[in-house]
Amino acid sequence: MNKFDELDLLLNKNNGYITTSEAMRIGVSRTYFGEYIRKRELEKVTQGVYMSQDAWEDGMYVIQTRYPGAVFSHETALYLHGLAEREPTQYAVTLKTTSSASGLIKSGVKVYKVKADLFEEGLCKAETPEGHKVRVYNTERTICDLVRSRNNIEVQEILSSIKEYARMNEKNIPLLMRYASLFSVEKIIRQYLEVLL
Repeated sequence: MNKFDELDLLLNKNNGYITTSEAMRIGVSRTYFGEYIRKRELEKVTQGVYMSQDAWEDGMYVIQTRYPGAVFSHETALYLHGLAEREPTQYAVTLKTTSSASGLIKSGVKVYKVKADLFEEGLCKAETPEGHKVRVYNTERTICDLVRSRNNIEVQEILSSIKEYARMNEKNIPLLMRYASLFSVEKIIRQYLEVLL
């Protein structure tokens, strides 16, 4: 198997996407990768990220590739977990407070920040509609994030997401309350749940 075949395998495995760093990881030089991009007529999506002409555009995957430290959260996490009716017009991510957000903000992403000791809480993976795995917070953490950021999010969106959560079979109320305590929104979450459960 030659390097072109290996790159083709990577491209197929990533649903039509390939990055410069992935090519380097399998021992392909930048020059050779440039030749591969030209021969396969790949489209540059953003710096270091290319897609085949028959691939579906996946904005979330591109953000995750460009900013591997970001975690999809808030309205975007709701959508990924099937708790929102439509895809958000603006993606939302969470970063550690020490991380730079300027590139994400410039590209129109809503950025939230959290202390490093709370950053990993509820971290999991979800699949985008185009089939790529991205980092996201679980539903319990997402509910707490929405309530915590309630000044920046429509009340109706928070209410409908908590209603949807209350209807879920696989909800984990003890975990929700643990996160609520960690993020200092326990009283508000309890009030919502008393009405809905």
